[in-house]
Formats: sequence, C-alpha cells, structure tokens
Amino acid sequence: MVKILIVEDEEKIARFIELELKHEGYEVIKANNGRTGLEIAEKGEVDLVILDVMLPEINGLEVLRRIRKVSDIPVIMLTARDAVMDKVSGLDAGADDYVTKPFAIEELLARIRTALKKRVVTVKKDVDVLSCGLLSLDKKKHKVVYNNTEIELTNREFTLLQILMENKNIVLTREVLIEKVCGYDYFGETNVIDVYIRFLRTKIDDVFNTKIITTVRGVGYVIKDE
Repeated sequence: MVKILIVEDEEKIARFIELELKHEGYEVIKANNGRTGLEIAEKGEVDLVILDVMLPEINGLEVLRRIRKVSDIPVIMLTARDAVMDKVSGLDAGADDYVTKPFAIEELLARIRTALKKRVVTVKKDVDVLSCGLLSLDKKKHKVVYNNTEIELTNREFTLLQILMENKNIVLTREVLIEKVCGYDYFGETNVIDVYIRFLRTKIDDVFNTKIITTVRGVGYVIKDE
C-alpha cells in the first residue's frame, strides 16, 4: 500500500486530506510541524510527502531542502500564497509539484497520482550486478548474460534493460522510460521504447525461449521476479 506523509499544521486541512486519501486507498501519516515531518521523511518509509510551506519549528522550504539531501521522494508543496516567487522557490528547492490553497481535492489527488507514476525506485548504487532468474546484468562490466551465454546489446538496449531490472515488479510507463533512456530533452518518435523492447525480446526471449519483459497494456512494461 502506498504510504503518504502529510506535513500540515492546520488540523482541519490535514484531517480533510487524510480522510480523502484513506478513501482512495492510501495509508496516511500526519505531522503538525516541520521538525517531526522531516524526521519521518528521512526514515525513508513513505512514498510521497504533502508539505505545507508555512510550518512551525522548521518551514516547509527548509524541510524540502533537507529531504533532498537524502532522498528523491516525490514532494507536493501546499501554500496559501499564490506569489510566483513562492512557487519558484519551492520548485528550485526540489518540489515535484505545487498546489495553492484553497484547492479542489480532485486536483490534489490527480497530482499525487502523477507524482507517484513518475517516480522510479532504484536499487542502491552499490549493487553492481542485477539478476532475474537466469538473466544477469553487470553494470560495471557493461555485460549481460543469460544462462552463461553473453548477449550483445547496444547502449540504449543495455540502459533500458538495466532500468527495468533495477525496478523489478514495478510497472514503468513509457514516459518514464523515455526520460531515463533517451533524456529529458528527447523529442523523437514516441514509440522509441516499444522499438527497443522489441529489440531486447529478439535478442533474449526469442533466442532463449523465455519471457523476461511483460507488457502491461495501456501503461508500460515490467520485469517480474521469476
């Protein structure tokens, strides 16, 4: 279950958001000041933070800056102010999105879904060899092996396979994969990921009579634990 942290000192607003999130099936934790919210976020046990700007003890922007030193967890800022500079400060500090009070709960829920969809959870950087059944990928040696047979991949094919293996059992959208494989400024064909998935299947699935990558219709792709 997705766990969301609400850091908001106005109890009525926090309670309102909490009830709506629980109704949508999320697990919710609340904190009514910046210090407590930061301590919870730093533990790394939540999937997204809804963070008010004006908080007692430590303000929201400072909480965000400290979170960003240790985590890339999605953070949506809440504020009663609508000044452009406030939004710029929040986004520059690393916020994923920004919602101005008063807001429609449907808008907040939509932004939460978008932020969660964009998130790519990766394994620790010190893991150099990834595996899934008989398939293994060595990041340092840039080498892919299936059942002791090496597979020659292009750089993009290797990167795509690496991202999918780092995120086993997590369905990644085509948009996320395009950003990770081709870069944020990619403006080429939108079906580029489908093309590279087909290349990988030709080199792995077809050759070794297996099924490594699963298509989730209308969403994206996933590699599941065998």
